[in-house]
Amino acid sequence: MTIAPVSPVSPVQALQDAVPDAGQNTFVPPPPLQHLRSPATRATLRIQQRIVAAARELLGAEGFMELLPPTIGAVTDPGSRGAKQVDIDFYGHTYKLMTSGILYKQASLLAFDKIFNVAPNVRLEPLETATTHRHLAEFHQIDVEVAGATRDDVTALAERLVRHVVAACIADMGDELAVLGRDVDALRAIAETDFERITHREAVERLRAMGHGQSTDAELDWEGEEILSRKSLGAFFVVDYPKGSRGFYDRESATDPGVLHNFDLILPGGFGEVISGSEREYEYTRLITRMRETGENPAKYRWYLDIAREGLPASAGFGIGLERLTRCVAGLDAVWQACSFPKIPGVVSA
Repeated sequence: MTIAPVSPVSPVQALQDAVPDAGQNTFVPPPPLQHLRSPATRATLRIQQRIVAAARELLGAEGFMELLPPTIGAVTDPGSRGAKQVDIDFYGHTYKLMTSGILYKQASLLAFDKIFNVAPNVRLEPLETATTHRHLAEFHQIDVEVAGATRDDVTALAERLVRHVVAACIADMGDELAVLGRDVDALRAIAETDFERITHREAVERLRAMGHGQSTDAELDWEGEEILSRKSLGAFFVVDYPKGSRGFYDRESATDPGVLHNFDLILPGGFGEVISGSEREYEYTRLITRMRETGENPAKYRWYLDIAREGLPASAGFGIGLERLTRCVAGLDAVWQACSFPKIPGVVSA
């Protein structure tokens, strides 16, 4: 759906004019007083708390160190499709709010071999994402990075983590799930079933067979992700995205040029993508080359490249969209319902 341009005078009204059912709060959240007092919101936020606690349990048991992430930096992740970065004045220097702390995660491996954090992120998403049910301008990720790991190592970790978190919510949050009317059998299908793995090429073929014109050279578009998600009974990984579809830090295959060692995890039931990750480029010369290929100016990344020149460790990692995972576990209609003070693209709110 295409949304009319947001008026600088009244963004909320512009969005409501463009989205027929916005009056039913499908896309536009209610005022904070109503939202925070809702039994559904309280149940959802308790589930979210259990998700974070369960993630810390598993990662802590596997020897991960939790670090406090930066919220501003000289540079941030450039690979957010269609989203704009937010500049701030930092004592006369232009800094960025984090869209993703991926570069800082890699640097953190100079101190610890296995790290994670629960990180806030800000992305000014395109206006059309207000109607996807899946996008926020401000959200949180459970970010994970492992020195010396391969893509297969971290997909296995991501599967263990998601299944552990979902199982913990089934075991401990029965009252909250009942308040929300969540189908617990659908959650058990995630917690108790091995995750399938398909390549990007196979995903494109499946979508085209269903009449969806997915490009072979791009990330799966939002509609395509949702189509595959609704057709699947279980969670599944999409691996091997084409070069050019992701940021410079996703490592290119040495044996299959043009293919990246990366992945997404897509949840069933129409909830869509919840994790993105990859093996990382870490060698100085390869990083310079990949930056130039993706149209990035290496001069912007001086501190990061200085570290790479001295020796970044090889690594792989991923980020879990916390509100998206909460939405799935709680069985919510839209991701803003999994946030205490939601920021929807184009909507001015608290």
